Amino acid sequence: MPPDHTAPASSAEGERRNPFAVLPSVTALVAAARDAGSSLAEPTLTAAVQHALAIERAAIAVGQHPMRADVSTRTLAAVLNLEHLRLSPLLNATGVVIHTNLGRAPVSDETAEAMARAAANPVPLELEPETNERGGRGRDIAALMQALTGAEATLVVNNCAAAVLLTLSTLAAGRGVIVSRGEAVEIGGGFRIPDVLRQSGATLVEVGTTNRTYAHDYAEATDERTAAYLKAHPSNFRMVGFTHAPTLAELVDLAHARGVLLLEDLGSGALFDTRPFGLAPEPTLPESIAAGVDVATISGDKLLGGPQAGIIAGRAEWVARIARHPLARAVRADKTSLAGLAATLRHYARGEAVEKIPIWRAIAARPEDLRGRVEQIVADLTAAGINAHPVVTASTIGGGSLPGETLPSWAIAVDAEAIPGRNLEATARRLRLGTPGVYGRIERDRLLFDLRTVLPEDDERLSNTLRGAVGLTG
Repeated sequence: MPPDHTAPASSAEGERRNPFAVLPSVTALVAAARDAGSSLAEPTLTAAVQHALAIERAAIAVGQHPMRADVSTRTLAAVLNLEHLRLSPLLNATGVVIHTNLGRAPVSDETAEAMARAAANPVPLELEPETNERGGRGRDIAALMQALTGAEATLVVNNCAAAVLLTLSTLAAGRGVIVSRGEAVEIGGGFRIPDVLRQSGATLVEVGTTNRTYAHDYAEATDERTAAYLKAHPSNFRMVGFTHAPTLAELVDLAHARGVLLLEDLGSGALFDTRPFGLAPEPTLPESIAAGVDVATISGDKLLGGPQAGIIAGRAEWVARIARHPLARAVRADKTSLAGLAATLRHYARGEAVEKIPIWRAIAARPEDLRGRVEQIVADLTAAGINAHPVVTASTIGGGSLPGETLPSWAIAVDAEAIPGRNLEATARRLRLGTPGVYGRIERDRLLFDLRTVLPEDDERLSNTLRGAVGLTG
């Protein structure tokens, strides 16, 4: 046990007279952090201790009365946390394939390697090696996108929200953009179509009703100030019942007849048909381009399965204009994202996306294979004295993609009765904080670990982690 470097405790009477007397000295806490293994440089360590103590001092100032031992423990924990890798790898056993809070789409091994190489080395980001002249950012991505989707040109920015904002700022600032009232929605994280239009400098013109909009509604609202029609895919909700929306072909024909642009925010980034996987149809970028949309925007880290990125694709003249906007530099993607996106697109180009990209491996997994994997881990847990059993469950796609769609799956279930103290929350927390962290879900008084969202090569790690954590007392 490391020596106690904290100052001697003040008397109860002294602390009543001066509640700040419970605060240990900076010197004592720096020494305690060193004994606990801190490797921070001296100025950084001292500053961290001072900051943590300032937080404690502020709490005392508003009437809190902490114990000296608690102050020391919290301060040391705050300092030592600076050396821990917070974004460490974990196992997603939640059953949500594209989990926004867990970083959305994990990328393939090849994509991760391409990103790591680009990060660790100089790359010809804005140079053409043949001529040694400036240019080339995103050139390979544009070529891949043209081959995969038919888009004449492509621009990559840091996320899809930026792609939509940049597109509207370039092509519609100071003019009107017509949007169906049923599509003037909040897509997620506070990203609202009306707010984005306002920020871009465009004017929102809503047409139709929440549930029914027709092509003639767009036609009647079009005037000399109209810059574009915007079709926003409702990627995180679904409207059913007495509804109507004009087809994409109707809007393309009307927009071009009236001399305005048709912009489409597809959001999820699907490049191929989702129906063969037992899912509802999701609009794809190739379909949008083929239909004649002028500019479309998608995410890179949803159904595309790559790194975080926003992709602007469409007619060359409009994409070139967007690329010249001053905001484009502020939101452009870095070299690691570009390298990762190119590697991901090459999986599609080679016809290997379903075999290589983790989210498509998860979506394509057969229930009978999942059951076999679950039964093997259950057998391992049972041999270790943990009462677990396989259960049928349903996985969701998540990430603002295919709302309401589920896939049949199998999960490992550990009932509360099998956990000492029946403390499911404490056990779930212990698993989250483990190495690797394991994220499942609590459902019907039991812990569930859905294997659709765990890659087969991670089964042994999951089994070992569960054996080490579930059997402990709560």
